[in-house]
Amino acid sequence: MNAQRNRHVAPAPRADGGVGTAKAHDSAPLHVTGEAVYVDDIAVPSDTLHAHIALSDVAHGRLTSLDIAAVRAAPGVVDVITAADVPGVNDVSPIAGDDPMLAADTISYNGQALFAVAAETQLQARRAAKHAVVDIDAGSPIVTIDQAMDAGSLLGPPEVMESGDLDDALARTPHRLQGRLYIGGQEHLYLEGQAALAIPGEGRDVTVHASTQHPTEIQHKVAHVLGLASHDVTVEVRRMGGAFGGKESQGNLPACIAALLAVRTRRPVKVVYDRDDDMRVTGKRHDFRIDYDVGFDDHGRITALDVTHAIRCGMSWDLSEPIGDRAMFHADNCYFLEHARITSYRCKTHTASNTAFRGFGGPQGMIGMERIIDHVAYALGRDALAVRRANFYDHRDAPAPKRRTTPYNMAVEDCIIQDLADGVARTSHYAARCEEIAAWNAANPVLKKGIALTPVRFGISFTKTFLNQAGALVHVYNDGSIGLNHGGTEMGQGLFTKVAQVVAEEFQVDADRVKITATTTGKVPNTSATAASSGADLNGMAAANAARKIKTRIAAHLAEQHQAAPEDVRFLPGRIAVGGQEMSFDDAVMSAYMARVPLSATGFYATPKIGWNKQERTGRPFFYFAYGAAVTEAVIDTLTGENRLLRADILHDVGRSLNPAIDRGQIEGGYVQGAGWLTTEELVWDAAGALKTHAPSTYKIPTSADRPPELNIAIYDRGANAEETVYRSKAVGEPPFMLAISAFFAISDAIARAGGGQYPDLQAPATPERVLAALKASGLADAAERFGAGQ
Repeated sequence: MNAQRNRHVAPAPRADGGVGTAKAHDSAPLHVTGEAVYVDDIAVPSDTLHAHIALSDVAHGRLTSLDIAAVRAAPGVVDVITAADVPGVNDVSPIAGDDPMLAADTISYNGQALFAVAAETQLQARRAAKHAVVDIDAGSPIVTIDQAMDAGSLLGPPEVMESGDLDDALARTPHRLQGRLYIGGQEHLYLEGQAALAIPGEGRDVTVHASTQHPTEIQHKVAHVLGLASHDVTVEVRRMGGAFGGKESQGNLPACIAALLAVRTRRPVKVVYDRDDDMRVTGKRHDFRIDYDVGFDDHGRITALDVTHAIRCGMSWDLSEPIGDRAMFHADNCYFLEHARITSYRCKTHTASNTAFRGFGGPQGMIGMERIIDHVAYALGRDALAVRRANFYDHRDAPAPKRRTTPYNMAVEDCIIQDLADGVARTSHYAARCEEIAAWNAANPVLKKGIALTPVRFGISFTKTFLNQAGALVHVYNDGSIGLNHGGTEMGQGLFTKVAQVVAEEFQVDADRVKITATTTGKVPNTSATAASSGADLNGMAAANAARKIKTRIAAHLAEQHQAAPEDVRFLPGRIAVGGQEMSFDDAVMSAYMARVPLSATGFYATPKIGWNKQERTGRPFFYFAYGAAVTEAVIDTLTGENRLLRADILHDVGRSLNPAIDRGQIEGGYVQGAGWLTTEELVWDAAGALKTHAPSTYKIPTSADRPPELNIAIYDRGANAEETVYRSKAVGEPPFMLAISAFFAISDAIARAGGGQYPDLQAPATPERVLAALKASGLADAAERFGAGQ
């Protein structure tokens, strides 16, 4: 009897590694053993050439002459190309057509490509390039946002987004204040630098192995530069060693250079940047200047807000238009703004064209809003969390909601930020720790602690509606093994593993049965970039669509064989049930194969419900929002400005997690990278436009020692996407990055608690120099005054 009872309650068997399983990254063993193959590791033919791109040392001027005769004559050199040698279009820009592959006459930044050399070895190519005689008539560069704004140097007219009646609301508001926040840029510093290998094929064909998030864009750019059709170019990507947005458009240049040289020489050509060149050539996260004029009531509720973004775009558009737009979309973060005006100036400077970076403008828009909330709270003498709560959008379950429309006229229907903020405040003991920190600070004259809780609401979808599409290709082989290909790219974020889990879940087989294959334009065409946190959303749904087509065919075949209805065929773990019988998945597949049932299918997915009218500034640019909240505690040294993050508590919503292990890794990595942006990572250009922080020796990313010693991460256990996404999951690539905004305001809180009387005018990143400047601006005496000039 007991045995029968135990059999009755035993859980049903489950396929191994399906959706919801904490499965390891598919390449994890290869990563830790060094066996993972990246572009520079691909075995190449013995006649492969190595190319070096020569760069301008001048930021602004006119290229009056370029003599490369000595370069051509140098040892080992096989070919040299300049702008005059481009057979198609001399452009590698993603959108606007304003980013020349090789400079023809105008020099627009220090690091711009002038010519490229292909030689037998990389060293020979680099040495040969030094023989060029370059004559540039140099001008005075515009480097900073302030310089660009003063000069009126813009890529286009300013963009404006408005809601309500701002001018009237500002005139009537009970309280009002103004402020300015500078936000620094950020270098991607992916472990694998920009790299491409081009191999000429028969006739006009060329295959490019590239480290890129956007194989289709590489395909298009190579075709345009070479004057070919897209079908002549195949781009393949197995994996990248990191990207973070820096390989969405910035891989176009090395791929096009390699392809052109390969076609000209009829030999394989490889381009691999060294780190210094990589940092000089490529764009960064956009740095911002944010000005605000805010009105608010006695409770801190914002009654009117006029905010202006000025962003450094660099020498060309690249992706600055959608990045600037997304910063505007996220200028409200989690807060309802009834009367608001958001203005965005896109500044043209003589620096590398800035580009996509994790969050794509969203982090800059959000930190600007959090600065405003923090400033309002300080002015009222209220706890910042209370002011944040007073301004939140209405909860999705609130009766008769009135505070759910964004400044761009999108209804916020899924707001759960109250749950997350309250949850992390409770588990982190936020209120008690505020009191403990006050007591600790009273007993410590030099070291001061601060704490902050900040929320995240991040829109998920490409704001360019047409990009929200994906394709996939699934093969079921007659032995029951499965091949998977889709348009997404793997950059360490675990996308391939998640999509394989989706396919395994659909067929109810072990995930190890699903073979992940390299992304290639020859299998899945017209792909969008793996960006906008949409990789799993788009490609997971496309792969599920392909798998369901095959399942439908198998079910119809088995139903006919067993005189059953197709809907009665059930896919169970490792087996299929039909007509009161069960057979193994392998036997079912072989039966279908013998009956000539097609076991291969393409899948497609287009995100529903979305649409954005840029001209009218209305619509629904996002399918849904991802939410999170974090509490960070920090300590500063008021004598040196040094600071440390002591503890972080995170509660993040990923919907129903496809893979909790990968999602937790993304949350931790996003927080630490975000903390680096706001604390240690500082980009510095000199007045001549030369990047001085162009190597890891001069640019400090966070290390393991910079991670908070106590880092508590929890996935919201009631999460489930209200929208029909892949297994009701939510995107997790970019949203966690903005959890680190809490680190910046913890440092700001420590400065405020140090007691100078004025709001701490802390600028980002919060380097020791900026912390000291903020302490002084707040009215706190400097170290010499407090402790004696001679001590």
